[in-house]
Amino acid sequence: MNNQTYHHAPPITINEAVGQSEAFLTFWERLSKVAPINRPVLLIGERGTGKELAALRLHHLSKRWQGPLVALNCSALTPSLIGAELFGYEKGAFTGAAARHIGRFETADNGTLFLDEIGNIPMEVQEKILRVVEYETFERVGGSKSVEVNVRIIAATNADLPQMAAEGRFKPDLLDRLSFEVLFLPPLRVRKGDIRLLADHFARQMAIELGLDEMPHFSDQAIATLKQYSWPGNVRELKNVVERAVYRTRGKFINTIEIDPFCSPYNKKPDIDVPTNCATSIKAETFIPNHFFTMPFKTAVETLEIALLSKALASCKHNQKKTARQLGLTYDQLRGLLRKYKGKLK
Repeated sequence: MNNQTYHHAPPITINEAVGQSEAFLTFWERLSKVAPINRPVLLIGERGTGKELAALRLHHLSKRWQGPLVALNCSALTPSLIGAELFGYEKGAFTGAAARHIGRFETADNGTLFLDEIGNIPMEVQEKILRVVEYETFERVGGSKSVEVNVRIIAATNADLPQMAAEGRFKPDLLDRLSFEVLFLPPLRVRKGDIRLLADHFARQMAIELGLDEMPHFSDQAIATLKQYSWPGNVRELKNVVERAVYRTRGKFINTIEIDPFCSPYNKKPDIDVPTNCATSIKAETFIPNHFFTMPFKTAVETLEIALLSKALASCKHNQKKTARQLGLTYDQLRGLLRKYKGKLK
């Protein structure tokens, strides 16, 4: 998230948070419940899962919604600058401090401070943040006068903060203060039911941006490709893939999906057993044997599922957790398929 201030947080509309899966709805229900409570919230999620959007929503639904929402990406600053940026500094506090600088805590007074990538904050700065949380006062760098603030902290990370605390890299007391509520943002791989909804949403937005008369529609094979991928970059990665597909299409339907834009067209064409991210740019008819099209639909699907399961199990040496990750399935989904095809797998 960029370092910025929202003096009046924009309302969150359904167009900004799209989904209908159980994981998606459960997360937003929990977020809405804690939003009005004047306590810190810790957001934990992988890259691209929407931590900024969640912070905006928390602020907008809080009693502080008319106050400022101030954000600081802690990974964008060196450790030596984070303290000065958070607490401000007095003129002459260090070389280059030509005038007093108001920090993010003061700017967020009577509002919300969103600290993204909080695991990057050095220990000495964590101590000062803990003091603000407990006593609502601090001193600017190079100053001795106490500054009083009323700020709600929302923090976000993908780091294992309890493990960092156990290793002495994060203050346990601060972790306790920040974790009144801990919300885990669901990754896209557990939101398979939302992929088509999200793809259509991003495609519609891109079509409007390009000035197209009609939004191109995804073929069933294109949607299948999107659902088979594990999406390590989550919703942000899906958005990029969909927008690229819309921009490149010349017809009413999107039949080909390129997941990985770094697959060189000058390299040897990948076979079916190469990683999915490169293979997915090949159309279905390129790699599905002709005899599949003569089978009854249910038989063809089962034959293909058995083949995919057998190959993935073999490549993962029958490690079921690795196999599930490779196929973009949850562990329970894989176990269900193994029970379904028990005795048929190689």
